[in-house]
Amino acid sequence: MKTSGNFTRLVQKHLEAVEQLMRHQADSYQPDIGSALDILLSSGGKRIRPTLSLLVGSMLHADIDRLITLSAAIELLHTATLVHDDLIDGALLRRGNPTLNSQWSAGATVLTGDFLFARAARLAADTDSLPVIKLFSQTLAVIVNGEIAQLFAGRCLPDKEKYFQRIYAKTASLMETAATGAAMISAAGEAVIEQMRQFGYALGMAFQIIDDILDYTGNQGQLGKPVGGDLRQGLITLPAIYYIEGHPGENEAKALAIGKCLQDEEIANFVEKVRTSEAVARAHGDARNFVEQALVHLRDQPAGEYRQALESLAYYIVEREL
Repeated sequence: MKTSGNFTRLVQKHLEAVEQLMRHQADSYQPDIGSALDILLSSGGKRIRPTLSLLVGSMLHADIDRLITLSAAIELLHTATLVHDDLIDGALLRRGNPTLNSQWSAGATVLTGDFLFARAARLAADTDSLPVIKLFSQTLAVIVNGEIAQLFAGRCLPDKEKYFQRIYAKTASLMETAATGAAMISAAGEAVIEQMRQFGYALGMAFQIIDDILDYTGNQGQLGKPVGGDLRQGLITLPAIYYIEGHPGENEAKALAIGKCLQDEEIANFVEKVRTSEAVARAHGDARNFVEQALVHLRDQPAGEYRQALESLAYYIVEREL
């Protein structure tokens, strides 16, 4: 199934309300924080997480004001993690724009991220749902734990099990929360909430696998950052893992198999080998499998245009240009 990516049509007005609510989070605070927030929110992004939350909640007839508040909390939490990630990674570009840490001191960048975490938590509390507040707190702990585990893990080691653990913490946990939280503030029962949790989880896993494929097959203009950025950080993602498995005799694969990081020239060669190999299709197959798993959990939900939009979102995730 091909989709135009027009899954936001039904919730476009509500997405605009989410954007406005996020921008208001710096009102009455230090003006530079407001300037930073404006830069961060203006730098692009498809707003996949709030779209997911709004579509799930609308499908389940949740109160729209609470949905907007939840969606803003989730996207602001995501934005805060990006601020800290860019600082930790020393990234100078995101989506083709200068990162906050490329212009501010490390201290100011950390504090800005902390401020966004705090305001995201306040928005989660404004949903007036104790289960959502608990879920939000648990998700933040999962994300931070994943980042710490990544910092202390061995670099340049291919490990498929740890890879899936990492992408759950990094990406899937928040998409899981977007879908689960939306179901929680609806009148849905526990069985539906669990189905939406699994739907969001599977979408998030697929989303990150595709991002990791694009890190090899995209270009800097498309990615907004250098190709092979994960490999330069010592992170061995799924396409590389599959390439190493399939080409154990090649020099770069042999080096990475024993945890030896590659030099710049070797990285360029390895990226080219991976992007033209069967490893990309194999990783893409895993992403498609996750999407099919997600759709299974959607089939029993109320039929109609919101469920159709969620199906379109799921297919869009694996149809992004490789």
